This record gives sequence, structure tokens and C-alpha cells, in this order.
Amino acid sequence: MGPFMSPFNNLLCMLLGISFTVWFTLLLVFIIVPAIFGLSFGIRGLYMKTLLKVFKWATVRMERGAKEKNHLLYKPYSLNGIIAKEPTSLEEELKEIRRNGSSRDLDGSASSTITGPSPSTSEFEVSDTFYFCRRGIESIVDDEVTKRFTAEELESWNLLTRSNYNFQHISTRLTVLWGLGVVIRYGFLLPLRLTLAITGVSLLVVFTTMIGFLPNGRVKHFLSEKVHLMCYRICVRALTAIITYHHSENKPKNGGICVANHTSPIDIIILASDGCYAMVGQIHGGLMGLIQKSMVKACPHIWFERSEGKDRHLVAKRLNDHVKDKRKLPILIFPEGTCINNTSVMMFKKGSFEIASTVYPVAIKYDPRFGEAFWNSSKFGMVNYLLRMMSSWAIVCSVWYLPPMSRQEGEDAVQFANRVKAAIARQGGLVDLLWDGGLKRGKVKDTFKEEQQKLYSKILVGTQENRSRS
Repeated sequence: MGPFMSPFNNLLCMLLGISFTVWFTLLLVFIIVPAIFGLSFGIRGLYMKTLLKVFKWATVRMERGAKEKNHLLYKPYSLNGIIAKEPTSLEEELKEIRRNGSSRDLDGSASSTITGPSPSTSEFEVSDTFYFCRRGIESIVDDEVTKRFTAEELESWNLLTRSNYNFQHISTRLTVLWGLGVVIRYGFLLPLRLTLAITGVSLLVVFTTMIGFLPNGRVKHFLSEKVHLMCYRICVRALTAIITYHHSENKPKNGGICVANHTSPIDIIILASDGCYAMVGQIHGGLMGLIQKSMVKACPHIWFERSEGKDRHLVAKRLNDHVKDKRKLPILIFPEGTCINNTSVMMFKKGSFEIASTVYPVAIKYDPRFGEAFWNSSKFGMVNYLLRMMSSWAIVCSVWYLPPMSRQEGEDAVQFANRVKAAIARQGGLVDLLWDGGLKRGKVKDTFKEEQQKLYSKILVGTQENRSRS
């Protein structure tokens, strides 16, 4: 058997060698080299248009089949809530409740011929508790906070079962199409993307470490920018990311602060593939920690431990020193502090808005039809999340660079943060929420409860004072 197996083994080795050579040559010519020079052959755009046509046909076929079999195709879901509420103040609602209560008492008393004084918020009444009970029940039924920490469900089918769990078998053609999609995504796209991701990350770690040995100066700064751009663009190709940048004339300038809404860890790659930034973020361990350590050698990034109070004060000082030097790269910050599910923008932490510097707002909006970019960190680890991303069809998003903003006279950091947040939400078509994204893992802060208590107390005390003066 030996003499007969030897030629076969040689042939197998030769075929494997040729396959790997062709594979890496295609990667080098069509992906890596264009990424280095920021070029594109338009293949991804054609790929996206083809996918849209396939999704449209699959959705129409699915809807027709579901209608014939009386299947529930889409999960009932309302983005803006299921309880219609008019924006009214606490005082107005309390008056309305008391007025309704007074009207029922008058209607029930047949002997009453004189109408008493109109209800007011002059003192505590038992009926006031109904307001707080009603608001509590409304908050439970129509929770606008926790649903921002779960992936949004599509009202169309993108041949991914993870995007809508109500889809059922409709026809053999659809099943075959779905199976073909699985083969393409896991048999071709996933290995290709893993190869590119490993290449991009390896080059980033090796080159930034080498650049770190150079003395500070123009050469080091120039090489650092080129290496970061090259590696991030390779990583963008690893996700088959199709990004549309709007209003590039408003791109962040050196010495400024760039703030953006936060949906996914790849937000950094999306922005950094179009320009270089000094980053601020949490210290990580493992592979992410290795990447952070190598990056900081070539560029003045700021990594900190969120749980350490000393680190927070040190970060604030380093941020102030950084923005004073107009030669340094703009700082990239995600003020929400956590990932939100691409439907809304939650409270911006005020720390980055207390610094006397120009703020460059950026709005990022992903198209969930091609792949879900939101990272539900309480459900998926980083590796699991990245595998789900790389096994999706593509990552398609739009980035808007908004005009620079500065603090106005008499405006504090919180008001400035809310104004920037509102501008980002408006441009990205996102819901503007006042809630803290920290509620993903923590309880409601006592300050939120105390605000409602103080507001109710002011209404009672203020009316009592007015009555005593009169």
C-alpha cells in the first residue's frame, strides 16, 4: 500500500498548496491591497443589491404562504409603545384625577345643590395615589427602556432564522433557498471573513508594536495613522461592511471630541476606517487587552478601569490635556456607556461635555435587513457575537457627520449633552430617551425616585404657601 499511497499524498499536498496560494492571492489582490489604498471595485455594492432582490422575493413568498395557511408571520411589536399618552405635567394630571373624583361625588349626591370649590392640589388626597399606581402599571406594560437592550425584530425575512422566530416552513423552494444561504454564509463567507479578521488584527498588533519603538515625532505620527487606517479597512472588509458617509466636511478635527451613539463594538471600526481617532475606553483582558496594549504604544489612546474612582479623575485630566494640544487626534467617545439596539439614543454621560472643547456629533444607523449589529452583552460573549456578525450577510450602515457644536453661554454640561444627543437622534431617525443606559445591568437610581418625590412635594408645599399668603 505504501508505494500506491505516496503518489496520492503528493497529489493531495500539491492541490492543497495550489488552493491556499490561489486563496491568498485573491485576498491580496481583491481585498487587502484595495483596503490599504482605500479603493473599492464595487463588488460589495452589487452584492447588496442582489441580496435586496432575493430578500424581497423571499418576503413576498413568505407572506403569501403565511396568508394561505393562517400563520402568524410577524411578532406584534410597537417601537413607540402601546399606550397612547399625551405629554402632561404631574400637576395637571393630579387636578384631572381630583376633578373626576369630585364630579362623581356630586353626581351621586342628589340633595347637593351647591357646587363646591374646584379641586386643587392644595393638600394630599387619597386619590393622588391612583396617579402613581397608574404610571407604575403603564411603565410595566409599556417599558420603553429594557426593550432597547434586545435586538429589534424585522418585519421582513432576510433568510436568517435569528431575525424572526415566527417563520415556519412555507414551501420547498424557500427551504432550499435558506439552505443555500447557510452553505454560502458558513462555507464561503465565514472562512473568508475569519481570514481577513485575523490578518487585520495581526497586522495591527505587529505594526503598532513596532511603531511604538520609534521616537515621538512626525514620522511616528504619520506611520501610526497609515497603519491604523489600513488595518481598520481590512477589518471592515472582514465584516463585508458597506458604509455610506454623509457630510464629510464636518469630520472631526484635531483637538476636538467626537461623540456618537453606540450600538456595537464595531462602531469604532466603522468610524476609524474613515479617519484616525484617539480612543477612550474600558480596559479589557485577553485578546482585546493585547490589542489595546499594542495600540497605545503607537497612539495616545486612553484606557481606564470604570470601577476605579481614581481612574475617572485621571481620565478627566488626560482628556483636558489632550484637547489643549491641537496637533493631537480627535478623541472618540461613546457617552451612552453601553450598547443600545439601533432604535434609540439614551442618556449621555456628562463627563465628556464638561471639557472646554468643540464637540463633533456623529450619528450611526445600521440597516438590520442584512445583519443585526447590536451587541446584547448580557446574552452573548464577544466571540459568540463576532461569529454571529461574520455569519450574517453583511453589515450595512450610514454615518452622518453633524456640524460641530459648543457649549452656549449659561448652558451646563447636562443641557449641552442633551442638546447633542437630540441632534444625533434627529439625524439618525432614532428615539431620544432620557433614561440611563446603565439600567441594562443596574437598578433605577434613587435620584430618579427623589425627583418625583420632590416634584410632588413642591406642588403641595407651593400651594400651601400661596394659601397662607392670601
